[in-house]
Amino acid sequence: MAEVAIKGALRNEFGKGASRRIRRDGNVPAVIYGHGEKPTHISLPAREVGVAIKTSNVLLNIDLGDKQELTLPKSIVRNPLKGTLEHIDLIIVRRGERVVVHVPVHAHGKYDPEGILEHVHNTIEVEADVTSIPSSLDLDIEGLAAGDSKTAGEVVLPAGVTLKSDPKMVVIHLSVRAAVEEVVPVAAVPAEGEAAAAAPAEGAAPAEEAK
Repeated sequence: MAEVAIKGALRNEFGKGASRRIRRDGNVPAVIYGHGEKPTHISLPAREVGVAIKTSNVLLNIDLGDKQELTLPKSIVRNPLKGTLEHIDLIIVRRGERVVVHVPVHAHGKYDPEGILEHVHNTIEVEADVTSIPSSLDLDIEGLAAGDSKTAGEVVLPAGVTLKSDPKMVVIHLSVRAAVEEVVPVAAVPAEGEAAAAAPAEGAAPAEEAK
């Protein structure tokens, strides 16, 4: 489980204007809450946070000078156009406690090439010690036939990690590729009037003979 130390700063200004100034200075507004404590509004260096949260369920050890808070990202808001960080909610955790989180599932193995692989669910919900949360989980799809599926109950879990999602929840499905209907070209059939005009009248000589 990845743990990253980041230095934060307490915020004493709030509102949209204050948030814009924070982001303009290269930081991101954030709030820390949980374990019965009052929410703490802080700012964090956007670049460091952006790198850290590329790892799923990363632990952020926030240094606020007079105290440190061990946290998990709970909600991440990004600008819909630029993709830049807008705001982060961080939930306080304690070493030794167990938490329920969503963990990405990575499929591996060769499957029926005639099928189309569908990732029905990209994550599953598990319970784990806060310092032992897996960054990802593996799902073996070796030999998967078209029309078959793999469920959450078939995902390999490390020791100490328990499944919270429905074991029957479909994670991967290999759809049957639709058959392509062959189109056979058909010769054009002239309309009844056109056919009559094209055919010579009975007893009439061909044009060259008439000359």
